Amino acid sequence: MSRTFKGGIEAVRGVDLDVSEGEVFGFLGPNGAGKSTMVRMLCTLLPPSGGSARVAGYDVVDHGDEVRHSIGVALQEIGLDPVQTGRELLELQCGLYGITGSAGRERTGELLELVGLTDAADRRTKTYSGGMKRRLDLASALVHRPKVLFLDEPTTGLDPASRLTVWDEVRSINASGTTIFLTTQYLEEADELCERLAIIDAGKIVAQGTPESLKAEIGKDVVSVELHGADAERTQRVIGDLPGLDRVIAERDALALFVDDGAASIAEIVRRLDAADVEVGAISVSRPSLDDVFLEATGRRLEGAEQESVDESEVEDEAAAKALAP
Repeated sequence: MSRTFKGGIEAVRGVDLDVSEGEVFGFLGPNGAGKSTMVRMLCTLLPPSGGSARVAGYDVVDHGDEVRHSIGVALQEIGLDPVQTGRELLELQCGLYGITGSAGRERTGELLELVGLTDAADRRTKTYSGGMKRRLDLASALVHRPKVLFLDEPTTGLDPASRLTVWDEVRSINASGTTIFLTTQYLEEADELCERLAIIDAGKIVAQGTPESLKAEIGKDVVSVELHGADAERTQRVIGDLPGLDRVIAERDALALFVDDGAASIAEIVRRLDAADVEVGAISVSRPSLDDVFLEATGRRLEGAEQESVDESEVEDEAAAKALAP
């Protein structure tokens, strides 16, 4: 699939994904990489400029109504009525899907228990914390028992404790059989929750697989040399043809060395720097992480990576105004 906005901005460029039923699939990338645009196309909020997609067996363009009845969506923007209680909001959402009377009340109770909000059910949502609002938003997306749940950066802006709580809710929802498509910019979140993931950068997929396989593909230890003002090119020349060195990537104020044996390499690196009177900061070694996968694919770290984002709220596209509720 692809999506081009006015002015020729290519937000999504030829993305090809296959998500298995019942899995948690992660879509990892920096702000503005195209994650939210992809979700909006899959949810029928934006038509693709090119390509096609099927969600829950239905084409997102030709069978939009069927797609919307099959999915639940929790976007980044939480739209809760501040004067409603959590219970009232969920009962209203049930009504939109034709689940009324005792059936609606029963479903509301089930969802409140699922997301741990039973004790706060009769409080107005304006009194809820950010984490509680996010969990209520998850519950509202599950009213009609969707086959597929789209979560667009569900923990952005949450404190660490609330983030862990949302992770637990995501695991519980997936355990009930719901397929989850989760976008995130958090490395740990992708590692913890996703069975498989795709890494997107500037609208293109740069890596795809299980977290373990992506890290294993690097096949090297990663030695980080913090420069602390030292000249990057000179430092790299001094390190030279280090035994077992596969490649070096220069970062903002560090060098990332991919080597066969990181622990053994550190002593030689220190010896060479001392001999050349090059002063650097800390030198550390680690096994490859998802951030190293992103670094190898793009030449920069995911954390702190900045992309030119697309403000979809300013895009004059009639399809973007479609409501997900029937």
